[in-house]
Amino acid sequence: MPSVVNLAFTEPDQFQEHLRAVNVDFVLTACGAYRAELQQVALDRLVLQRGRQSLPHIGQVTTPADRSLILFHSGADEPPAATGKIEFHPSDIVYGAEDSQLYYRGPRKIGWASLAPPTTDLAVAAQALGGSDLFRAYRSGVHKPSPPLMERLRRLHRAVGDLGTTAPDALARPEVAKAMEESLVRAAVACLSASDALSEKHRFAHCDMTIMRRLERTLEANQHRPLYLTELCAKVGVSARVLRGQCQEHLGMSPHRYLWLRRMHLVRRALAAADPASETVTRIANDYGFGELGRFAVTYRALFGESPSATLLRSPDARRPESVSPERAASHFA
Repeated sequence: MPSVVNLAFTEPDQFQEHLRAVNVDFVLTACGAYRAELQQVALDRLVLQRGRQSLPHIGQVTTPADRSLILFHSGADEPPAATGKIEFHPSDIVYGAEDSQLYYRGPRKIGWASLAPPTTDLAVAAQALGGSDLFRAYRSGVHKPSPPLMERLRRLHRAVGDLGTTAPDALARPEVAKAMEESLVRAAVACLSASDALSEKHRFAHCDMTIMRRLERTLEANQHRPLYLTELCAKVGVSARVLRGQCQEHLGMSPHRYLWLRRMHLVRRALAAADPASETVTRIANDYGFGELGRFAVTYRALFGESPSATLLRSPDARRPESVSPERAASHFA
């Protein structure tokens, strides 16, 4: 049975927890009031999602071992985003092969759309379109389809999302859902098959992402304490110059800045989940390597728009996502 979800969020961690079919870890890169909307349509085998976020961010996107990712702008007039050194525009799509990782840098108030089909479905559609070698030629990265093909994919995606919002009973009919899945997968394959492979610029991406994967594993294993550049380079196994270059390419910032932003988001998550009757801001901040409490509070407020104590004391009910009416959901992505 297809499912349709329309939600609004004020916390990035809540937003990322509700995403399906891919794993995404968001880090906000600018201060301000956060607001995000998400529409999700899960058909029999295909997951469609449309999202909009109000603040600039980095998304670390990891595809599972059995699915691929097709990512593009939800509208033709959205601002450009970036992955690696390449800007991608509403005329482009990003393809993530199964079991791959990429970093996506989004500007303020950007809307995006995605498909996450089983890789086997993409391979079958590619073989039907152009032969068995066609699917093996797809490479993770940015692709530029012809404008009519790109617009067809975006139009089909929008139509399914709108149908799920305004007439969900129609998608409950197996023949309708199957036709939608087939059309979307074939439209995605057509875009990939007839594109200029901007991803050629990513021909060393496997080596680059190996370094970034080691970086993320190191940060995950040491998330409760500060890491300094010399120690981080030793654990990742690269020089400071290489690590700076990789972070600048994939994240658009230095390793030091990325480390700090990640720790600030981890502190915010811990404060929001803690019981104010038994936990304190001081203890949680110290757990994540912030010793100068006055300075920490100032930078925390500048980044998140509220004091650490306000996050700790806020009711869990205030953090829950808000269900959005069909009318509002349709207006978010009009």
